Order: sequence, then structure tokens, then C-alpha cells
Amino acid sequence: AVDVFYVKDLFGLKVVNREGIDLGLVRDLMATGPNSVLCVEYPIQKEDGSSGSAERMIPFVSVYVDTVDIAGKRITVDWQPDY
Repeated sequence: AVDVFYVKDLFGLKVVNREGIDLGLVRDLMATGPNSVLCVEYPIQKEDGSSGSAERMIPFVSVYVDTVDIAGKRITVDWQPDY
């Protein structure tokens, strides 16, 4: 279940899915009306061979967020890397 947290406590937390795949780090929490969305930044390899970053957005609701472990700096989600 998603509990109440200070938004600043979520920044920088590692986001992993149920299979243990690293989805990136929380860079922002965006309010979208009825719920918030985690903005998760992850590294990518650009076509020119240089490295960069991309962002995935995961709804911050209990349907997708399994656990938030502030002390362990980790959020576990039911989300796949190709969503």
C-alpha cells in the first residue's frame, strides 16, 4: 500500500519492479489531479553511441506501487521496463 510520505523523501530512491529489474531513480513527483506520478530517470545509450537519460512515468497508486522503503532507499513497483 502507498502510505503518506514527504515528497522530498522520494527523490533519489531506486525504483525496481517485482522481478528486481532496475527501472531508474525518482527525479520528481508530478501531481496529475486525482493521483501523483513518479518521474523515474534511467540511463540510455543514444544512437550516436553517447550515453544519456530518459524518463518513464509510473502512477503513484497502490495498484502499481507495492512498497516504499525510505530507509532502504527503494520503491518496488508492478511495472515493466517497456511500458
